[in-house]
Amino acid sequence: MIDLLLQYGLFLAKVVTIVIAALFIIVTVANVGERRRHHDEDGDIEVMRLNERFEHFANTLRMAVLDKEALKAHDKQEKEKQKKAAKKDEVTTKKHIYVINFNGDIRASATENLRQEITAILTIANKETDEVVINLESPGGMVHGYGLAASQLARIREHGLPLTICVDKVAASGGYMMACLANTIIAAPFAVVGSIGVVAQLPNFHRLLDKWDIDYEVLTAGEFKRTLTVFGENTEAGRQKFIADLESTHTLFKDFVQSYRPHLDIAQVATGEHWYGKQALDLGLVDRLQTSDEYLFAASKEADIFAVRFIHKQNFMQKVGLTASATVDSLLVKWWERLTQKPHF
Repeated sequence: MIDLLLQYGLFLAKVVTIVIAALFIIVTVANVGERRRHHDEDGDIEVMRLNERFEHFANTLRMAVLDKEALKAHDKQEKEKQKKAAKKDEVTTKKHIYVINFNGDIRASATENLRQEITAILTIANKETDEVVINLESPGGMVHGYGLAASQLARIREHGLPLTICVDKVAASGGYMMACLANTIIAAPFAVVGSIGVVAQLPNFHRLLDKWDIDYEVLTAGEFKRTLTVFGENTEAGRQKFIADLESTHTLFKDFVQSYRPHLDIAQVATGEHWYGKQALDLGLVDRLQTSDEYLFAASKEADIFAVRFIHKQNFMQKVGLTASATVDSLLVKWWERLTQKPHF
């Protein structure tokens, strides 16, 4: 029985070793491709006119529902409308709305695309007539990541362009830090909004190591270079310093939100709590209850709407490598980041 267990253990160790080696190779290839991609800025902007998408949906249903006579009458009406619109466009310029989708993870990694998309829009947008809409979904994450993402949105405000942010599901913590930059925040009735707070958590294995007589040393130069550790023995002084740092970050967060939404009772909403859309509206965290679909569909009656997306060009190996890298990242890296002492919005 013991021999069988030993053989099984050896086999399992070999399998784990092979899997780790394979993942290491794939991730290495992915990282090389990623560095090359960022170095060459190998990508381009993709633009889709959403008005045409809405029109396509309507035409598809219309052809299925209406009879020939009704379709003929509709086509005649549309041609007359287009003639009138063409004459009107000779006098006035039609409003343009530029739409960006931001799906945030713990590191706000979508910021890399966001910065390119905003740059592209700023090269052409007219602050007198145009608007930028961000479809935002994020539960928050790393402070520096979402700080940079918010700074990208600030570029839109600095150029004088109206900024509307739509929240269909969640804009919490770092996500709300981004949302508060909008001139208008629109949220679905049950979207999760708020969570203006800072959190950090990490395990400590010191007592376990001490039980097995295993020493773990942390060497620093500077009293608070390392406040809390995973394996070392944490001190009360280090713990208090860490809490003070969290409070300082929270103060920065509150001041940032207050500067863009001065009407907020910041003491009431900056408790780390989150609220649903209707509650958030009552508290002043959002300005209107509506889904992004309804907002854009209604706006398409008077404006040309363009979805803007930055697309990275990748060869086959880069696609495979990045997919594997993302899988490993979701299983290992994100778990570790949540356990370390880095503060999170």
